[in-house]
Amino acid sequence: MVPLRVLLVTFLLALLSFAVCLFLGIMGLVITAALRGVHPNMTIAYREFALPAALLAGAAALVVAIVAEIRHHRHERMRLM
Repeated sequence: MVPLRVLLVTFLLALLSFAVCLFLGIMGLVITAALRGVHPNMTIAYREFALPAALLAGAAALVVAIVAEIRHHRHERMRLM
């Protein structure tokens, strides 16, 4: 169950960060395009903002989830002794 929980938390946090960064990237592109008077290229929001941020957040979430599970198991093991 532990690896499943770690992977689920990692996936959900990466997905959430992808959504938030995609929204912020789209808003930034729309504002920048409006100021310049051109049409925004929305693929930049995916490639340049959302995907790298989601990969970094997913890696960070994986490390944090593993550390949290190790601490939880150590705490449970000490409580049972």
